[in-house]
Amino acid sequence: MSITVVLPTYNEAENLAAIAEALWALPLPISILVVDDGSPDGTGDLAEQLGAQHPGRLSVIHRAGKLGLGTAYIEGFRRALAGGAQAVIQMDADFSHSPSYLPEFVGQLAEYDVVVGSRYVPQGKLDEKWEPGRVLLSAWANFYARALLGIQVKDATAGFKAWRAATLAGIGLERIRSNGYVFQVEMAYVTERLGYRVLERPIYFEDRRIGRSKMDTRTKLEAAWRVWEVRVRHRRLTPRDRRS
Repeated sequence: MSITVVLPTYNEAENLAAIAEALWALPLPISILVVDDGSPDGTGDLAEQLGAQHPGRLSVIHRAGKLGLGTAYIEGFRRALAGGAQAVIQMDADFSHSPSYLPEFVGQLAEYDVVVGSRYVPQGKLDEKWEPGRVLLSAWANFYARALLGIQVKDATAGFKAWRAATLAGIGLERIRSNGYVFQVEMAYVTERLGYRVLERPIYFEDRRIGRSKMDTRTKLEAAWRVWEVRVRHRRLTPRDRRS
């Protein structure tokens, strides 16, 4: 199985080489696609150097600036599908998503259309270093999205997923318009509306090893009202609307 890991980056120079080595150490045929939003710290240049040192194992999409998480993933997914990937992984580059889960996730794609690394199923866990307010805000955001959209997935804002390539193609990436952290919610909602098989697996969500989180309270609150847009946009979707 050909596997592409899509890594959106913005100022991840201190993490990139380490996460790449951790991914390549797995017993999986992984190629890495870095989607860099013009990182001032030189992440894009470092990615080019890693690609030159590991031909065929790492490629880079350079974007003009900080254009948003949603568009970064959509661009990365499209490039991965065009390159013939059979499975596509989405994850952060900062080790909050441990590469060690990926062999299990990829194995489960034999039976499921997408596997979600979940903080909110039994045995899932958040880093103990998270402040109480951050924990409550994350839990509230998931409850709010699930209640408003009627979705079954427990971690609606999860950003750690393994996709069958056919699932991403069937979703129709042109349908996805969110550009920010509500992108994860929109992908979860559309996936369920189209009737794809979703499996949640528990993960330990580690806080960033280096640097600071790029998601602040204002960003999360803005995402909350945008969930209404997602509902209006996709509420009539059924499995018959899958792209062929």
